[in-house]
Amino acid sequence: MAEEGHKAAAGAEEPLMEKIAEKIHRRDSSSSDSDGDDKKSGPSAASAMKSKIRRLFGREQPVHKVLGGGKPADVFLWRNKTISAGVLGTATAIWVLFELLEYHLLTLLCHCLILSLAVLFLWSNAAAFVNRSPPHIPIVSIPEDLTVSIALSLRYEINRAFSVLKEIASGHELKKFLVVIAGLWLFSILGSCCNFLTLFYISFVLLHTVPVLYEKYEDKVDSFAEKVTAELKKHYAVVNEKYLSKIPRGPLKDKKHQ
Repeated sequence: MAEEGHKAAAGAEEPLMEKIAEKIHRRDSSSSDSDGDDKKSGPSAASAMKSKIRRLFGREQPVHKVLGGGKPADVFLWRNKTISAGVLGTATAIWVLFELLEYHLLTLLCHCLILSLAVLFLWSNAAAFVNRSPPHIPIVSIPEDLTVSIALSLRYEINRAFSVLKEIASGHELKKFLVVIAGLWLFSILGSCCNFLTLFYISFVLLHTVPVLYEKYEDKVDSFAEKVTAELKKHYAVVNEKYLSKIPRGPLKDKKHQ
């Protein structure tokens, strides 16, 4: 009887141990599945967060395409550090030469031409005494296609700027008018502080630093810019309701003739 009692107790313990092991296995499998789901949903959640962020100035393309793509964009974004550093170093040398050392452009061109002509003249005459052929001077000519394309592009940009200015001056878009006036006022202040060459050099340096930094931290910058834009819109709505809406507007656009 004692042996039968031990067998019955052992038989009852075996299903109990099996149930406990089964529950532990289910917990482990459920936790591993949840970890797997978290890992799978991680990149998708990150991409969803990125898609929710509104890009600066309504940008939908990458920074490289916004800058025009090709070699100029590669230079601005430091895709090739040697070329970008060389371009920036050349611009810095020009600025130091003309601004700090007060060298004039016409003087520099004349000195370069004098030096080049003197070297080529002496080399050509010395070649007859040392029994060597004179240096080959290449024929330099500006291609017609390149000149025409540059002229057409410049003409298109100037005409577009004139049309934008005409649209702003017509008095239909007050917000755009205020933005342009503020930009011109800011440029006038910068122009009074420095000359055109210094302003051009500052713009050139900004083109070589701001885009690459923005591309590196674009998510943080866009998120911050979105918050700032929302606050500015709130303040503009208040100002528009109290003051700007009371300013008389220009006549509406004429309807198209049927």
